[in-house]
Amino acid sequence: MPGKPSPLWKCPRCGHRFVTRNLWHSCARVRLADHFAGKPPVLRVIFETRIVFQARVRFGGVAVRRQWLELRLWLHRRADHPALVRVGSFGRLGYGHYFRLRAAADLDATLSDLIGRAYDEARTPGPAAAGLLG
Repeated sequence: MPGKPSPLWKCPRCGHRFVTRNLWHSCARVRLADHFAGKPPVLRVIFETRIVFQARVRFGGVAVRRQWLELRLWLHRRADHPALVRVGSFGRLGYGHYFRLRAAADLDATLSDLIGRAYDEARTPGPAAAGLLG
């Protein structure tokens, strides 16, 4: 049984917490409304589904693009979905999945399950990822 995870590192500038010291991030704080300025209103509707990406390690995120939301998930195995536009390999750590969300219907039960799977995998990473929690 694995021991207790080490405490999260806290950035002295912005206060965000991370699994490893000095992990790359932006300390910038941007108003949510600014992300959606000049974008189709449907993107804000999709975002308001309240996708949350919190676990021991970063396993997902959302970027606001001109005409869609880009959802990114880290999964141990490759997945498939109609909104999937790209998969990148992280070697033994798994795969980065990139989804293009253009309508609320894109966030269907299958994608919701993948988000849940990514969350579960981030909370209990496989042996290859366990070294990241160090």
